[in-house]
Amino acid sequence: MTSQTPASPSPAAPWSRRGFLASTAAAGAALAVGLPHQASAAAGAAPTGTAAADDEFATLRAKWRALCLGEGFSPTAEPFRSKLATLGTQATAWRDTMAPADGSLWPDAVFGDPDPDTDTESYGYSERIQTSYERIRSMAEAFCQPGTGLTGDESLKAAVLTAVDHMGTQVYNASLAPYGNWYNFQIGAPQRLLDIAILMYEHLSPAQLAAAVAAVDHFVPDSLVASYTGTSTGANRIDLCRVLALRGILDGTAAKVALARDAVAPVFPYVTSGDGLYADGSLIQHTYVPYTGSYGAVLIDGLSKLFALLGGSTWAITDSGRQIFLDSVEDAYAPFLHDGLMIDNVSGRAISRGLVATDPLRIQQDDHLRGHAVIASILLLGQGASAAENARWRALAKGWYTRDRYSDVTTGRTLGVAALSRVTALLGDAAVKPAAEPVGHRVFPAMARATHRSKRFTASVAMSSKAITFYETGNGENVRGWHTGSGLLSWWAEGDSAGGGQYSDGFWPTVDPYRLPGTTVSRKPLADAEGGAWGAARPATTWVGGATDGTYGVLAQDVRGLSSTLRAKKSWFFLDDAVVCLGAGITSTDGAGVESVVDSRNLGAKGTARLTVDGRPQPVRHPWNAVFPHARWAHVAGHGGYVFPGGTSLTALREERTGTWKSINGGGSDDPVTRRYATLLADHGTDPADASYAYMLLPGASELRTAARALDSHWLAVDVNSGARQGVRVPSLGFTGVTFWEAGTVGALTVDAPLVVQVRERRDGTATVSVSDPNRAVRAATLVWRRRVRSVTAKPGSVVAAEPGRELRLTFGDLGATGGVTQKVTVRLG
Repeated sequence: MTSQTPASPSPAAPWSRRGFLASTAAAGAALAVGLPHQASAAAGAAPTGTAAADDEFATLRAKWRALCLGEGFSPTAEPFRSKLATLGTQATAWRDTMAPADGSLWPDAVFGDPDPDTDTESYGYSERIQTSYERIRSMAEAFCQPGTGLTGDESLKAAVLTAVDHMGTQVYNASLAPYGNWYNFQIGAPQRLLDIAILMYEHLSPAQLAAAVAAVDHFVPDSLVASYTGTSTGANRIDLCRVLALRGILDGTAAKVALARDAVAPVFPYVTSGDGLYADGSLIQHTYVPYTGSYGAVLIDGLSKLFALLGGSTWAITDSGRQIFLDSVEDAYAPFLHDGLMIDNVSGRAISRGLVATDPLRIQQDDHLRGHAVIASILLLGQGASAAENARWRALAKGWYTRDRYSDVTTGRTLGVAALSRVTALLGDAAVKPAAEPVGHRVFPAMARATHRSKRFTASVAMSSKAITFYETGNGENVRGWHTGSGLLSWWAEGDSAGGGQYSDGFWPTVDPYRLPGTTVSRKPLADAEGGAWGAARPATTWVGGATDGTYGVLAQDVRGLSSTLRAKKSWFFLDDAVVCLGAGITSTDGAGVESVVDSRNLGAKGTARLTVDGRPQPVRHPWNAVFPHARWAHVAGHGGYVFPGGTSLTALREERTGTWKSINGGGSDDPVTRRYATLLADHGTDPADASYAYMLLPGASELRTAARALDSHWLAVDVNSGARQGVRVPSLGFTGVTFWEAGTVGALTVDAPLVVQVRERRDGTATVSVSDPNRAVRAATLVWRRRVRSVTAKPGSVVAAEPGRELRLTFGDLGATGGVTQKVTVRLG
């Protein structure tokens, strides 16, 4: 990751005007790891005193090389052959265009003479320092890897050594002060420098090693991990520990490695606020941002590598808290992985990165790329887990990778050689059978997210509250992500024709940012980065969350508009083949239109998916729009169906939209991207008062099944849809779900406090009553279900009294202390 956390720029020291140093030649092109002990000591290492200690550091350097370069693959077999050749081509280009000068190593990556009073400029300069080290690292890898055409190449080695010296002289040494983004100096640059130093260890002189060590000690002092606060938490903390560990391994300083090991420990315990991993599976970074897929990716990547590096050594990570993180694989990461992709709603501003302007390989970052990287980290982490955990994770990983039809991991597009070597070994292991996607519903109250999986589809909802931002922008990224926390409903049907590419294929630069699927928003124009950076924009509401029995689920969000007067009550009811979506109390005085977006389907660059409304196919041309005053159902071929109980006024659009990644991220490519969309809207008009909507989403349904569901008036009963209460029943499933925005009665349920309630009756004569307090403010509550109940077979500690009989009466104690987590009661029916 780059430029990860806001910070005030530090004034830059005056630039040194010394010319760059000539490269230091080193004998031999062989790739042995060890440097003679006297050279290590000369480079500033504390004498270890024993050959065994020296050998252990040499072993650790060899392990890191293997983690960087991979092992067990054939460089002449695909995809490695092509990937290594591409690496060689790119390294050749970096070598041939390198032009050391004051303030730069490459003409297009100037880091010279920043103005300390110009924040944006300083940030750009510090970013280019990291970029320069990234290029040098690629050159070093091309030198070390087989099959690049540059393996052991003397001219490439000389260029790497020249580049290291130049960067050390110009910007990364113990006499200069950092500027711009702290991340580039404390994590981005030193991680890459240390990789280079270990990869090129035998070719660097004692003086060069000493300079690298001194620079890292200067910019990354031990004090950075002295307390668990500020920018030294979560993923950032693990990144810092990696720097400290590699710096210690580089010159044999045991104390540095021990510090890195010990400084990992604060990451493990569950947190109840701020950054970190929560007991409910949430993962937060930057205080207000759900970040499982981005900072969480850095966290699991860093920990998997540290576990692998230090495991079996004097400094193995044995803290008892490590099991908490191992549990997070299935509790926090797996729920957001679907057929190889990582769901976007936990990737923060990373969703806007897409195609980066400076990426010479033109690799688009997307949900599949992020997913593949996390799965690869899970594979590596498994090496430090129990045998049972490792076996489960390998089966999950094989299932995720083999079901990914949009982005085949074996092409080598999404992973580096090292990770790819581990993945191809897994895919070639016939003893590992791919695991199916788990079925179930999960609510993550601490980060206002939920996921749902059935045999027919996967879905996820993104919400926001006082504790969770509408969206994150910063460093010029994700400047139009305004409404991603306003009820964004993402979904994928089993075996969908797009192969999981709905939100991957140019979606974010081309979708109308005011018409994200599932959201209710004001069309009031917003400025880029509206509301402020780093999660500053948060709605003044605490009501976000839901209840689940683990299979079905009820979610509710008290929606407040970003820089808007908009208010709305939204509820979702997740079932086997459908999501029932209700909205009520929709009110605004912005002087702008308000819409609820039933869906906005990405049809691709040339897609012509047929839209049918009430059995009548509509024109496939672009642009096209129409209003259907009494629509009962609609269907988008190859995607799914939509049913409108009682009928609705439906606006349907077909449009072709063009945008650029640069328009949503300053570092993105300005190449135009065009995609076609089929969009369905409930248009509430300008300044609506107490408007509402009701629809049923049927992911992957055929036109016939959609029409049949619309005709079946007995399948769904919408009991109430108001700003006070929203509730539905599906008798065939024994399902009742109610959002009690206020105390009251809906059907057979009565509560005396604001709660979300789900009841599910089963054919075996049992039922579950699932209750949550999204507000986290209910100190006592009573629920009455007017249904004969023989006995209560299980209940949580929050239930202080349970009275079965002609009706069930449950008395709850302090629900505010449950953190919004579902309280599930199991009963036997009379």
